[in-house]
Amino acid sequence: MLRIDGLSAWYGEAQALREVSMRVEPGEIVTLVGRNGAGKTTLQRCLMGLHAAYGGTEGTIELFGEDITRLPPHARARRGLGYVPDDRGIFATLSVEENLTLAPVLRSADGLEPWPLERVYETFPHLAERRRAPGSTLSGGEQQMLVLARVLRMGARLLLCDEPTEGLSPLFVRRIGEILREVRAAGTTVLLVEQNVHFAAAVADRHYLLAEGRIVESLSRDQVREREHQLLEYLGI
Repeated sequence: MLRIDGLSAWYGEAQALREVSMRVEPGEIVTLVGRNGAGKTTLQRCLMGLHAAYGGTEGTIELFGEDITRLPPHARARRGLGYVPDDRGIFATLSVEENLTLAPVLRSADGLEPWPLERVYETFPHLAERRRAPGSTLSGGEQQMLVLARVLRMGARLLLCDEPTEGLSPLFVRRIGEILREVRAAGTTVLLVEQNVHFAAAVADRHYLLAEGRIVESLSRDQVREREHQLLEYLGI
């Protein structure tokens, strides 16, 4: 589904990514694990076409076999790439329902259907209860659910999530994990940036470890569980 070859990225003269190559197969949940500053968010911005505002890139990105390296963000979204940024990016003065219905609904060629509002509210009952509430009044967990739901309603086939559990209560962390498994079961693939090793080990099939802008190791779910203590020490958690 996603193929990255030799991807490098810069902020001015400072290099943030160094010849990153990786694959994500259909139906997987894959995590990017690394310390702060390792290049995880930069990699997702490059995939979404947003890094051009910050600096230059080299390398190639293929989505469903198509080279999207030079496509703008809106064209990547139309091809089924959805992005959940770490700053969430909801419209604070709009209601939950307005946030959900403002974004365009995209239909893919492979038959994966966008989520109707009824399905969104069934999966995210917190949002159903607060559908008339302004975005600014939502808790951190409710905001995270709103931005996830908004991208799914657009019809994302590959979901990029940047630190979806950061700052959330254990209850919402558990619910985010359940939702990611549900969307994977429904046909959406997930590439997840995550520092919570416990969470990553529980939800993901495979893991890429980033250090200083390079992928230094690819780990299975079992390997992450076996080395959880070592990874926690490495990440400084």
